[in-house]
Amino acid sequence: MKKIFIPVVLGVMMAFSSCEMLEDSTKSLSDADIIDGLKTALNVGADSASGNLAKLNGYYKNPLLKIPLPAEAEAVRNLINSNSSLATLSSTIGLDDKFEEVIIAVNRAAESAASEAAPIFKGAITNLTIADGWEILHGTVPTATKSASFDSTAATQYLKNQTYDDLTALYAPKINLALGKDLIGTTSATEAWASLTSTYNTFLNNSAVKLAVALGGIDLPASINTDLGEFSTQKALDGLFYKVGAEEKKIRKNPLQWASSLVGDILEKVFGSVQ
Repeated sequence: MKKIFIPVVLGVMMAFSSCEMLEDSTKSLSDADIIDGLKTALNVGADSASGNLAKLNGYYKNPLLKIPLPAEAEAVRNLINSNSSLATLSSTIGLDDKFEEVIIAVNRAAESAASEAAPIFKGAITNLTIADGWEILHGTVPTATKSASFDSTAATQYLKNQTYDDLTALYAPKINLALGKDLIGTTSATEAWASLTSTYNTFLNNSAVKLAVALGGIDLPASINTDLGEFSTQKALDGLFYKVGAEEKKIRKNPLQWASSLVGDILEKVFGSVQ
């Protein structure tokens, strides 16, 4: 029962902003108990965040996390669509469809790779020290410049500081591999991107397009060269840490509800066993 109870107590502790309340709530628990509870909460939160993003449309249908076109490509799309003549020509040859194909494929690639993030977090969570754990509980990011305000995502920032470089190094190949898989029918994100850039080049060389560009004074770039893998990895990780942070805020705001919904029916197990 103790192992089940610790995450609940830990969640309650994370909700307290008062040091006195925190000290009163922990006097019957050892430092090891408290850190064990914090690690459990972080593991469950990270698993939940990565699991939700790994579902179909975990990225694509979430307006906050949807991975857009690289800025370079988005700027080109906006320039084209802002000119009626170019927009018509773009639609005629299917260029705008190519833009959307890339967006869908990139988001599918991120969803495919999202499940690989949780195991990477576990190393940092396992190595969490007692001192770091106490700082996180008090809303302070370990090793960071101390702030007078309480940081409700202190644990998330700790994980980001500890894992971002390793996550990028380990996650990028998975993203690139996913980008190469067939994700839209028989088309991969890499193929969709290559098709987009090829169609864009054809579009630029169209005589009607050249005339419309000249008359409208539109400055379209000669090519689109963004590294799709690097861009997608960064955006995918941004979304991942956003979700981990959202889980941490849930723990601090309503720890008992969080524990019951994510760790199982803890309250019934804990208090029911006393009867």
